[in-house]
Amino acid sequence: MPRRYLQLDVFAHRPGAGNPLGVIPDAEGLDAATMQAIARWTRLPETTFVFPPTQAGASYRIRMFSPQREVPFAGHPSVGTAHVVMQAGIAAPVDGMLWQEGATGVLPLAVTGSGRERRIAVRAPRAHVAETAAAGDGRIAAALPGAAPGRLPPALMDGGRRWWVVELADEATVRTATPDWDAVAALAADTGSMGVFAFSRADAGQDHDLVVRAFVGAGARFEDAASGAANATLAAWLRHNGAVPGEGGRYVASQGREVGYDARLHLRIDEAGDIWSGGQACDVLSGELDWPGT
Repeated sequence: MPRRYLQLDVFAHRPGAGNPLGVIPDAEGLDAATMQAIARWTRLPETTFVFPPTQAGASYRIRMFSPQREVPFAGHPSVGTAHVVMQAGIAAPVDGMLWQEGATGVLPLAVTGSGRERRIAVRAPRAHVAETAAAGDGRIAAALPGAAPGRLPPALMDGGRRWWVVELADEATVRTATPDWDAVAALAADTGSMGVFAFSRADAGQDHDLVVRAFVGAGARFEDAASGAANATLAAWLRHNGAVPGEGGRYVASQGREVGYDARLHLRIDEAGDIWSGGQACDVLSGELDWPGT
């Protein structure tokens, strides 16, 4: 049975700017092996599969897969899938909220605006500090050779996925950083993390407050175009240190330029200290997937 398949860009104001995502909005009947095979075939950062909810209050249920494994939580698949769910008429916001059932429980998503200006933000799982490294830690220096450090020490943040968040001196240092991929992979393996998430304050007069880059060393080695989960763990670290940029707990991060994208991620820290990671999503492709056994 052919199934509807959609592809979109997340954290993007236009196609080609954000992080690509594949979505199958009616995945009922697919088993884990088939979903993993489809995700491996799409070769996208993640592919998501939508099911009817099983928990009271949930709008829909989601499973998300990278080409290598099932993923318990990630920001851009959550935001993009919510966009598809609304477009397909599977669920509609109630009082501006959707509720996504997944491996980490039922998470709320806030929906604001409409049409091309609509933004969706997912409340990320609470992140905590797993380790703080000393300034000049050899593991970090090896992963980002020659990159001048910023004010905050490197920290390993655990928010469902683990990331080393590493402040660098300024925007130019972040944008020109060249990782040592062997060292990034070794750090990821030794600490059970995804890799290194480098950041700095943005230069004055721009449409973003932070510039960030995500160097993934777990599994395939690559630079992520836009990561909602990594940005959420960084926001938790900034809050922990009283270093949140912007105003009122809100700021914008620029990610992906160095790998041919131009994503914008909107972060919000609410009064309870929860992190909301979101942005826009753009439709790119709509068709049918004819997969054996589906």
